[in-house]
Amino acid sequence: MFGYVTIHKSELKIKDFNRYQGYYCGLCRSLRLRYGLTGQLALNYDMVFLAVLLTGLYEGRELLAMRRCALHPSVKHLSIQNPYVDYAADMTVLLTYHNLMDNWIDDKKVGSLAAAGVLKKKCGHIRERYPRQWNAMTEYLKKLHGYEKKNGESLDAAAGFTGELLGEILVYRQDEWEKSLRHIGFFLGKFIYLMDAYEDLEEDEKLGRYNPLLKKKHDPEFEAWCRQVLTMMMAECASEFEKLPILKDIDILRNILYAGVWTKYETVKRDKERLRQE
Repeated sequence: MFGYVTIHKSELKIKDFNRYQGYYCGLCRSLRLRYGLTGQLALNYDMVFLAVLLTGLYEGRELLAMRRCALHPSVKHLSIQNPYVDYAADMTVLLTYHNLMDNWIDDKKVGSLAAAGVLKKKCGHIRERYPRQWNAMTEYLKKLHGYEKKNGESLDAAAGFTGELLGEILVYRQDEWEKSLRHIGFFLGKFIYLMDAYEDLEEDEKLGRYNPLLKKKHDPEFEAWCRQVLTMMMAECASEFEKLPILKDIDILRNILYAGVWTKYETVKRDKERLRQE
């Protein structure tokens, strides 16, 4: 479901792109050090956004280093490490573990069950250190499975479960910024859910899987309606984001929220149009 919250590279300054890559490399390194190769494979852009957002909001000290890695052995890249990158790594593993278990429950994918088993041995401390986030993930799956089982028709309700989950994950600590972070996460989570449903629409229809967009698929205004709903979600998200007193890496964050989140949408839309023409 995740992977939609990324940058629009062509609209970023070089210095900001290097910083973004630094967060990406830092999160990758944190995942490897804390969870090994299995955790490193869970790396995704959504949690890079979380690391940048929390660093911008809370600032504090960060460790900057130029490092090589297995994927880029010939060139050193900036790596950014701080507590918020580590938190993003923990949340990456939390989401990935439960997503793998969800795949096992839904489609009986043996590979997902095996990978979840490996992660489970390494992420026990997450449940103890972040019980609020862990419980939110557990409750999310319970609500979502129940709603899908009864074939619920409300798109807002179905997307809201993901919104509630991401809202909890964005709340690093319960302080004066909790309300805004929860609000940002709620609408960003709904956007992610709707984007995932939009991208998987044809496959879900073919396989007979639940997708709340199926009932609207043949509406002549379907594409325009999808764009409008997605725009409303991001407008709410961005409006709340602008209330936060963030200066650090602000151009990266605005690039993601105002342009980056639409890059995958445009790609998916073009692919759908090409398939229809063929």
